[in-house]
Formats: sequence, C-alpha cells, structure tokens
Amino acid sequence: MAEAETAHQVEQRPEVKKELRRTGHKQPEKTVKAAAKDKFWFVAHALLLIGCAVFYHLIESKTIPLSQTQLSLAYRFIRGTALVVIVLAIAKAVRVYAIGQIDDTVTRFTLRRILLLIVGVLVAVIAISVVFINWYGALTALGIGSIIVGLAVQTPAKSFIAWIYILVRQPYRVGDRIKIGDATGDVIDVGYLDTTLWEFGGQYISGDHPSGRVIRFPNEKVLDEIIWNYSWPLFPYIWNEIKFQIAYQSDLQFVSETMQRVVAEEIGKDMSERVEVYRRLLAKTPVDELQVREHPRVIFRVDEVTWVDAIVRYLVSPREAGSIKSRLVPKLLAALNTAPGKVMFPKGDAR
Repeated sequence: MAEAETAHQVEQRPEVKKELRRTGHKQPEKTVKAAAKDKFWFVAHALLLIGCAVFYHLIESKTIPLSQTQLSLAYRFIRGTALVVIVLAIAKAVRVYAIGQIDDTVTRFTLRRILLLIVGVLVAVIAISVVFINWYGALTALGIGSIIVGLAVQTPAKSFIAWIYILVRQPYRVGDRIKIGDATGDVIDVGYLDTTLWEFGGQYISGDHPSGRVIRFPNEKVLDEIIWNYSWPLFPYIWNEIKFQIAYQSDLQFVSETMQRVVAEEIGKDMSERVEVYRRLLAKTPVDELQVREHPRVIFRVDEVTWVDAIVRYLVSPREAGSIKSRLVPKLLAALNTAPGKVMFPKGDAR
C-alpha cells in the first residue's frame, strides 16, 4: 500500500503530470463552458454576420443606389468583413473550447500565441484581397515589400525564426528558470521577437532571490548562445551542496553521519521520491543509474591549504535552493558543534 501511495503521489506532481500528458497518457476529460464575456463575443460575431447579410441584401435589391465602382467595392467590403468575422469567431471557439481544455498554463500560453499569429495572417490576407482586385499585383507588391523589409530588419526576422525554433525544440518555456549568456532568471514571456526574464541573483543580490529587474533579449540569441535550463518538466531539480572546512584530526565518520542525518531529516523523503524518478529516466540512457544515491551524501576532499572539505550533497528544487541552504547551515553547525572534540573548524573559515 505504501508503495502504491508513493507512486500515486509522484504521478500527481505537476511536472510528472505534464510529461504524462506529453507522452500520450490519457487524462480525465472535462467539460469547458464559455464564460459570459465569451458568450457576448459569440453573439457579437453573429450580429455582425447578420448585419453583413442585411447590407448585402439591401445592395442586391438596389435599395441603396450605388454606382458600378461603388457596388464592386461594397461587395468586396462585405465579403471581407464577413470572412474576418468568421475567422475571429472560429479563433474564439478554438481558444475557449479547444485550448481552454488544456490544464498546462504554459501550453495554453504558447497555443494562444500561435493562434493569434494565424488569425493575424488570415486577416491580413483578407484585407489585401479587399484592397487589391488583381491578386498578381498584390502578391508582387507583397513580395517586393517583404524583400525590402527583410533587408532592413534582419534581426527581427531572425528573432521570429528563432521564436519558431523555441516552439518546436523548446529549449525553454514560460515558467522555466534558465541561464543564457550573462542573464539568469525565470521566463515570464516568449514573444514573437523577444524573451522576457524575471531576473534572480544578478549584480546587486546573491543567491536565487529575485532582483526585481526584468531582462529582455531578442529571440535570435537562442541560436548563438548556450542555454542552461533548470526546469526540465519531468525533473525540475538540481544537485546542491554545503561545504565546511574541518581539521585533519576531526572524526570524519561522525561528521559524515551527522551531516547526512541533518539533511535527511530536512529533505530526505522528498529527495528519495525525486531520485526514483531520475533513476527511471537514466535507465533509458547509457548513464549508469547506480551512481545516483537516493539519500544525502557526504564526501571529503583535501583542501588546497591544510584542511579537509566536508561536503554534503543533496537534491533540491532550483527555486528553493537558497532557502533550504539557509535552513540547513545553522542546523548543521549546531549539530557538529555538539561534539567540539570530534569536529574542529578553522577560525572564521567555516562556510
């Protein structure tokens, strides 16, 4: 029973649920109902279509007298308006009844951006068809204009292509914590041309606390820079460690057991479940999963001077790394200082 409950708890974690959805795991279907605001827009679209039909009937019956030139323009305007309304209505229905069924907010955000782009392109095509009678002339003008604009704005064009790359390859998504170049932060927006980060750490503050600054860079940067992503959906954790310098005469076994015990009491259960997920992932790769320990581990290294580095290594969420370390350091020091004869620190050097 305990194993079943643990597996269920792991499966219910948000990052695991995301990966299960991505790999085709069926989730319970839910019924999405349109909100009052959405219903208003559906009614507005219907009224606009009825208005186009009435206007068309009035022109067709010659109730509104128009010249031949005006008549041709009016027909094109009515057709264009009706098509735009239909496109907007379909897009609204897709957003409410299709995209609205998706639980993952990041996926919803991305699909809405794609839908907005498609709608914009379709509306532009319809507008061109209304303005230009001759499609050949319209396409020629559009082609020449695109070449001129493309030469003038190469960076935005490259950034738009990079946006498509981000959607397909997903080096990062909204909500991920990343490092790209000298910028480190949480992704809060991925636009058509640029990406916005909410910086943590940075020039004026240490650790993983938000700095209050926003970083914006062109999407083309992802094609030229290395990206560190700390928020892989299935396993958004990193290994962290705390290091103390102790004397050679210290009781290393006591130090090891004490540090392991303190860290295990703080995060041991969560770490075991996370490592179990990680081992399943590693089992599908050539990496030896036996090297991954499910409990906090203490290792010793000879310092460059005359001390021994006692290092406890553990698994933690990137956004909790600083707060957990702040909780662990006082507890570790208090536990080690209970036996001053077994643990000897250099004066002013413990960290």
